[in-house]
Amino acid sequence: MNNYSYVNLNRQVKQMTDNKEVLTCDKCPHDNCNRRVAKKEVSDDVLYDLAEVFKVFGDSTRIRIISALMDGEMCVYHLSEKLNMGQSAISHQLRILRGAGLVRPRKEGKESYYSLDDEHVEEIFGAGLAHVLHKGGMLDV
Repeated sequence: MNNYSYVNLNRQVKQMTDNKEVLTCDKCPHDNCNRRVAKKEVSDDVLYDLAEVFKVFGDSTRIRIISALMDGEMCVYHLSEKLNMGQSAISHQLRILRGAGLVRPRKEGKESYYSLDDEHVEEIFGAGLAHVLHKGGMLDV
């Protein structure tokens, strides 16, 4: 995982989410209530696209494929061998991952080799894995 890009991504996201002002809430029943309201919200279209990315991450077979591709580019045959699955099942999941922009193919003759689309895929996977390990008490963050 490229830590430099991870830091830059965190800064960009933090700038988006920190772009808030504190508004005093006169109608709220809670004492000393300060509600943070974004000056510029992330659009619904962007949030929808984000939800679609997380849906793709919601399948254990696709997670296994992403995990395998973190070691480097692989063809369908080698992915199916590594994951002990049929080539057609791997191809089906790769089609979904490709459609979501998470993996990319490279053609060499008749053979296609797949790799992760960019470092963001590793970062999302790594953040999710760190969260699972932390919640399971296997990682001290």
